[in-house]
Amino acid sequence: QVQLVESGGGLVQPGGSLRLSCVASGSMFNVYFMGWYRQAPGKQRELVAATIAGTSANYADSVKGRFTISRDNAKNTVYLQMNRLSPEDTAVYYCNVQTLQGIDSWGQGTQVTVSS
Repeated sequence: QVQLVESGGGLVQPGGSLRLSCVASGSMFNVYFMGWYRQAPGKQRELVAATIAGTSANYADSVKGRFTISRDNAKNTVYLQMNRLSPEDTAVYYCNVQTLQGIDSWGQGTQVTVSS
């Protein structure tokens, strides 16, 4: 089992920045996917950014050039640096970890609100 704890959400003005953190604990063996999803009110959950096998990174078109995902394997932590935020980025952001053993874990979510 893998436990995930997210932090870093909050209220920010348009154009501002936030950095989300997701600390993982438990059976962190053979993790091949660490990513961030988000879900806005009335919308489906969507993939924002992910690292695959600790190397390549993938981003939703809507966040390319503004968001950066990174990992600190020593701390079992994945980050999402979000710059030039807009009201359209308002959502609950969830961390997701998947392992080769079939573990698929989600964090509790952290609210990001972009508003003036």
